[in-house]
Amino acid sequence: MTQTQYTLEGLPVPAIIATLSYEEIRLNTINKLVDIDPTYSALLESDPAIKVIEAASYDDLVLRQRVNDAARANLLFFARGADLDHLAAFYDVLRLVGETDSALQTRTILAIQGRSTGGTEEQYKYVARTADVRVKDVAVYQVDGGPKLRVALLSAVNGGVPDTPMLAAVTAAVTAPGVRAINDVIEVVSATQAPQNIVLNVWLLPNAPLAIIDSMETLIRSAWFDEGGIGFDLNPSWITARVHLPGVSRVVVVSPAAPVVENDNQAATLGTITVNFAGRSR
Repeated sequence: MTQTQYTLEGLPVPAIIATLSYEEIRLNTINKLVDIDPTYSALLESDPAIKVIEAASYDDLVLRQRVNDAARANLLFFARGADLDHLAAFYDVLRLVGETDSALQTRTILAIQGRSTGGTEEQYKYVARTADVRVKDVAVYQVDGGPKLRVALLSAVNGGVPDTPMLAAVTAAVTAPGVRAINDVIEVVSATQAPQNIVLNVWLLPNAPLAIIDSMETLIRSAWFDEGGIGFDLNPSWITARVHLPGVSRVVVVSPAAPVVENDNQAATLGTITVNFAGRSR
């Protein structure tokens, strides 16, 4: 996820997207009826006029929801599916085979940010992601202040480690004429570091099922795939938060005992995950 996406997440809901309430629409319609005919007093649920109002209010709700959906479809952060395809195409970005909405949003933002006459960081990131749909994250950085650049890749598969075909495809893409700035010397590398093994001791509440323990490895790996990336630290507190589910009394992270700190160009990957059932407590 790019910094722009994080910024977009923090923005308030656009004013064009209305808050919908069936009861509010229904009440407003009844009030309008009373305003038109102050003598009308049959405000019973069984009254035919009320039934008509309820049906009309529901239709109004559906219409307003359609307007909300249409508004979202024109906003890059909210657009999904074919709507997102059309927005991205406006910026000459086409969805790759198997590409998720989130990945397409990221590439579109990078394509917009990277439009310049020189080899910008955003442009190299966009080109790298476009070269292979399996690229999950990219870092571009200068080596020792000279013209040498490294393009570090994190894969969406293979535990985050880019394979040889991915490295070759990205290398060809970022060094192609029209992409590489004339003075740039580019090396494409893996961003992954040594896998970090996780060991947990978990106590359950007296009546909690043991199946909770069995689900924790999958939960951790799935959450790290969604939330981790290049430059993200692996913190024991993050691990605890992800597995402190309903039915869990206590969690102790044995390993890593301290935060695994990564620089802006590295990515922590997960090795083995061991979840020990330590007993039951309240």
